[in-house]
Amino acid sequence: MTHRLHVVVPLTTDDPEHRRRLTELQAVFAQACNLLAPQVRQHRCWNRVALHHLAYRQLRQALPQLGSQMACNAIYSVCRTARLVYQHPNSPFALARWGERPLPLLRFAPDCPVYFDRHTLSVRPQGLSLFTLDGRMRFDLSLPAQLLQAIATMRLREVVLNRSADGGFRLAFSLSAAAGDAPTEDEAQLWVDAGAPVAPSLQLPSYLDVEVSHESV
Repeated sequence: MTHRLHVVVPLTTDDPEHRRRLTELQAVFAQACNLLAPQVRQHRCWNRVALHHLAYRQLRQALPQLGSQMACNAIYSVCRTARLVYQHPNSPFALARWGERPLPLLRFAPDCPVYFDRHTLSVRPQGLSLFTLDGRMRFDLSLPAQLLQAIATMRLREVVLNRSADGGFRLAFSLSAAAGDAPTEDEAQLWVDAGAPVAPSLQLPSYLDVEVSHESV
């Protein structure tokens, strides 16, 4: 059995400049996802490598400020979400029941999650630094010892920046103990808090809207 660890780290964003930079990054990341979504629908493509070949150059031209690695992370985010919407057996838009009708279009809200990786986020015992549109931003905070040990010994699966209900931000780290247990292209994944059961019915995330065209009805 694969052991997985999910750790949430609140970020101190009392500084208005920090909050502004994270909010702007989140908004541009959402723009990138929304530029990719029509390609996903048109080509029925949510394989990360295939979508990269289809859309990466266009995405980089449209949003050069996002940078090359964050563009790749946006492609990953859209593929991950598309697998959830179009492949999850409990999704009302799953291909198994949707058939050959035109696929609904995914629309990402400006507060959608931002995905980081080891190239765009660095963790140190005294804090962390992450990519923003205005360069790296550093946070001096006391990270949980559990997280530091896990990052040193486990496989980092995902790091996701989310906005809290109060307007603050937090990072969710997902790690796996099994070597080679990276997310697969076929896996439709759901985020759950540690210890929370996965519901048998699918609830789409609040930042995502699924737009059904008239041809699909």
